[in-house]
Amino acid sequence: MTLADLPKVNACLNAFSATCLVAGLVFIRRKNKEAHRACMIAALVASTIFLGCYLTYHFTAGITRFAAGGWPRRVYFTILLTHTPLAAVILPLIIITLTFALRGKFDRHKRIARWTWPIWMYVSLTGVLIYLMLYQWFPSR
Repeated sequence: MTLADLPKVNACLNAFSATCLVAGLVFIRRKNKEAHRACMIAALVASTIFLGCYLTYHFTAGITRFAAGGWPRRVYFTILLTHTPLAAVILPLIIITLTFALRGKFDRHKRIARWTWPIWMYVSLTGVLIYLMLYQWFPSR
């Protein structure tokens, strides 16, 4: 694997996280706490690996510029302007949500998870979309 492979790896990790988040939600709604826990831990592990790969790539490769103009550029930056601050917010939310679960404070866990889950899902899905726009649909030439 090379440095150039990391954006695709990151997109796959984000997609996997999103899949685990959906499965985790389904499981907890069905009262299957063990399956919920496994899915959420898998999402956390994938997101943690993503963060390491993301930081490695951007500290090494630098900034990736969006090459397209017109409507794709407007769409890309609109997504990026929401994705970036939410990506910064989600880490502490995940830690707080996980801490409540680990301490058995499930009422507090559930209350904050109502905010954590949709933000985490949005960040994961828009991360995949950003990858597709940057590297697949509108790559720099």
